[in-house]
Amino acid sequence: MKLLPQQIETKLPPLYATEKEADPTVWVKFFSPSSQWTWYATEYDPEERRFFGLVIGHETEMGYFSLDELECVHGPYGLGIERDIWYAPTPLSIVRATRP
Repeated sequence: MKLLPQQIETKLPPLYATEKEADPTVWVKFFSPSSQWTWYATEYDPEERRFFGLVIGHETEMGYFSLDELECVHGPYGLGIERDIWYAPTPLSIVRATRP
């Protein structure tokens, strides 16, 4: 599965475009099927292949993450990072309120 299909990439605002928004939209969710890590993207730079959004791992924080790095991760049994194909764009406040 392609992690970032064209139809999602074109909807993602460029980096820094939503920094003044109180509640930006999360456009895509990535997750590791073999760990607790989850990435919620609100912005994207196609040249650098870099996202900005909510990262849930050892800590929960807003930050940058790389599409190249997501594509390279292979956990137990060769499982890679996946995109939640059922995820619908959601305000960041709701993602924060409903995460486990």
